[in-house]
Amino acid sequence: MVDFGMVLTAMVSPFKKDGSMDYMTAESLAAYLAENGSDGIVVHGTTGESPTLTHEEEYELYRVVKKAVGKKVKIIAGTGSNSTETSIRSTKMAEKIGVDGIMIVVPYYNKPPQEGMFQHYKAVAGSTGLPIIIYNIPGRTGVNMTADTVARLAGIKNIVAIKEASGDMAQVEDIRRKTPKDFVIYSGDDDRTYPILERGGYGIISVASHIAGKEIKRMCELFHQGKKDEAKKIHDRLSPLFKVLFITTNPAPVKAALELIGHPVGGLRLPLIPVTNEQKEEIKKVLKDLKLV
Repeated sequence: MVDFGMVLTAMVSPFKKDGSMDYMTAESLAAYLAENGSDGIVVHGTTGESPTLTHEEEYELYRVVKKAVGKKVKIIAGTGSNSTETSIRSTKMAEKIGVDGIMIVVPYYNKPPQEGMFQHYKAVAGSTGLPIIIYNIPGRTGVNMTADTVARLAGIKNIVAIKEASGDMAQVEDIRRKTPKDFVIYSGDDDRTYPILERGGYGIISVASHIAGKEIKRMCELFHQGKKDEAKKIHDRLSPLFKVLFITTNPAPVKAALELIGHPVGGLRLPLIPVTNEQKEEIKKVLKDLKLV
């Protein structure tokens, strides 16, 4: 089994006031995450506002984060695209930079059929020696990758894990039944981490770990130690945090939360916008209730 760890943080991309990338803050944020529960960091994913970054910014972000914390945690590059050739190009560059693995989202907008998905991933996998996490999030891509397609992909040597964010627990169970034991299932939603662990999952690719990484890590550790009741208590206690971080489009709430706990990362790039004052107060209340601020 390729072990990236139980808790991978889908890191936000920090921006300066003028909207340009803030690489210094990216370094400090990565260092903070590495010290607070993250086994790995996913760079340039959805939470990193990947659709609004240029390829030059994408590659520099990989370099910066790798240099800052690459000796402490695993660095996973989000090189997925709705273009297979673009995914291959970004993947090759990420491998050259020296990341530990890549995460490839199901091609979005163009809605490929299952065979198209399979051929897309097969082509990317054949272009790299890096281990790959496939990423199923039909709420954003517009199409669901079935358990049968996941099982086919698990037969490709360097496709080692899935970030599963379909919200369908029956599908998670189906994936677990149809894939090898060493094929890793990560929850793609913080609020479904415990249910996915119960169905054979290993961990979480998390947004909330920006704020409560140590507790989320402890929850996963306890579960795998057989202390499921204790793990469930942590999950239930953090449930308000999981909910409030998605009161509007991610990553606006988590960027607001980071500012509230003393790790400001700047604003968002259009078409995303910051949380409203009312939403910020709601986030602040949850953080105070959980003694996170």
